[in-house]
Amino acid sequence: MEEYVYLGCFLFGLLFTIGSVVFGHHFGGHDAHFDLGTGGHAEAGYEHSGMPGVSPFSPTTICAFITAFGGFGLIFSHIPATSNVWVSTPLSLFGGFLIAAAVLSLFSFVFHKTQSSSEGRIGALVGRTATVITPIPAAGVGEIAYVQGGSRYTAPAREQNGVAVANGKTVTITRIAESQFFVSAV
Repeated sequence: MEEYVYLGCFLFGLLFTIGSVVFGHHFGGHDAHFDLGTGGHAEAGYEHSGMPGVSPFSPTTICAFITAFGGFGLIFSHIPATSNVWVSTPLSLFGGFLIAAAVLSLFSFVFHKTQSSSEGRIGALVGRTATVITPIPAAGVGEIAYVQGGSRYTAPAREQNGVAVANGKTVTITRIAESQFFVSAV
């Protein structure tokens, strides 16, 4: 009897995963947002910070637990030493929690890397050099290009003292206010 429970859990988790992939691919282009009080997505869960992420109670984590529980249960119920339901069930629960924790850790790591703020990186630009790519007129706005982390970026810029700076000149970033950079000619 317990073999049917394990098989049911495994098949439910497997079919849920396959269904999520198929329906997510064909119907996933339309974000459905639910107000959870923190602006998180219902399908991903949310963290204490209010940023979308994976929760231990998200469908992804729960499905991983159910699938792993069923899979480990099927394996343990066919091994003579662990075929007793009082042995296979705790081992399957442990295996399910272990796999769910691994999935939670993996997705948390991925979401943390993809949703980290660029604010600290922008603040580190003060004192660095850049090149004027659109001339900065006196008391006006031009454009600079700078390299950070191996990538080239552009930003609107004003000269700190309001003087004109020609195209191609090297400047130093002195401060950043909102999305505008202030520079001084080198």
